[in-house]
Amino acid sequence: MPVRIGIIGKTNTGKTTFFNAATMLSGRIDKFPFTTKTPQRGIGYAKTLCVCRELGVKDNPKNSVCINGWRFIPIEIVDLPGLVKDAWKGKGLGNEFLSVAAQTDALIHMVDASGSVDADGNIAEPGTGDPVQDFYDIERELVMWIAKIIESKRKYVEKTIETRRDTLKGALASVLTGLKVKEEHVAQAIEASNTKSKAFHDWTEDDLLKFSEVLRRIAKPSVIVANKMDIPMAEKNYSRMVEALSPIPVIPASAEAELILRKAEKSGLISYVPGEEVFQVADQSKLTEKQKWALNYIQERVLNKWWWTGVQFAINVLVFKVLRMNVVYPVEDERRLSDKHGNVLPDVFLMSYDATALDLANEIHTELGKTMICAIDARTGLRLPKDYKLRDRDIIKIVATSHRG
Repeated sequence: MPVRIGIIGKTNTGKTTFFNAATMLSGRIDKFPFTTKTPQRGIGYAKTLCVCRELGVKDNPKNSVCINGWRFIPIEIVDLPGLVKDAWKGKGLGNEFLSVAAQTDALIHMVDASGSVDADGNIAEPGTGDPVQDFYDIERELVMWIAKIIESKRKYVEKTIETRRDTLKGALASVLTGLKVKEEHVAQAIEASNTKSKAFHDWTEDDLLKFSEVLRRIAKPSVIVANKMDIPMAEKNYSRMVEALSPIPVIPASAEAELILRKAEKSGLISYVPGEEVFQVADQSKLTEKQKWALNYIQERVLNKWWWTGVQFAINVLVFKVLRMNVVYPVEDERRLSDKHGNVLPDVFLMSYDATALDLANEIHTELGKTMICAIDARTGLRLPKDYKLRDRDIIKIVATSHRG
């Protein structure tokens, strides 16, 4: 299953623009609350340096894309309806938003760094809004929602523990399974929230909220995208956000600039690889005055100042730094680095930092996992056990019973 990332935040912060830029799908963009009324799903990409460069080979990607030696690996991106205060109570589109957010692996929290959004998510004068408070408002909704779920199942959790059918971490994980919360997430949250020494029936409201806050960070790790960095006031607010919201990564961005560049590239007006610091105009004579102005604005106000638009960078930081995913290339012929059809480095998988060779086999096909004997490191020819812990940029052949002889 691909990594699934949800885009959260107040309305009018640029969530749909970010989504469209990352997926090049045409979600509707308007300047009024709740434009996105249902979650939109699309395919974005995590970008990494392809091993074809290192090995000096010409690859033939099948499940991904290689552009100028950069491998773009598919991930699922979900653009979620904007939240308002008391969404956890069901206000606005809160229930739908939160139920979909629960099924994501990680979150991109969009904030309007220019302060152009008021407390209700309406467009306002730049500098009048407070992006730091906007962040806390949305975070509170997520925390309150988790706490609400636990509180509604309190009697079940207490009974499960009292009858010794499960531990506290097991009982809590069972009621939060719909949020893709794992038992290890719960264990870490209990430890970090200082509730370990307390019996669950003695948890106060503050204990529950503290636990929920920590669990949210652990189970749904995130980055913050400080959007609209080209607008005055954004730089000052960005500095405030970095200081106030540490250690969560805060990525400066202009989603609109990225969307313009990708559309221009698709139209053949420029040459641009997502996430790069530069773009090249194919033919100046084919640009209208408006297009020239827009591209110059992006160069001066975004790329020259921040190096990139931040869209691709935010995805990469979330996938590779926060989730700590490794890039692994499975092959069937370890000498030719190909599949059975001769395609060189055809596939690439994002694997969790603690994934094993057996996990890779199961990711390729469950039957392959069942019949697996060992793995082979294509670089060295070494045989690897099933429990070999995969490393970033590994090229692996899975040896199974059907491959003997």
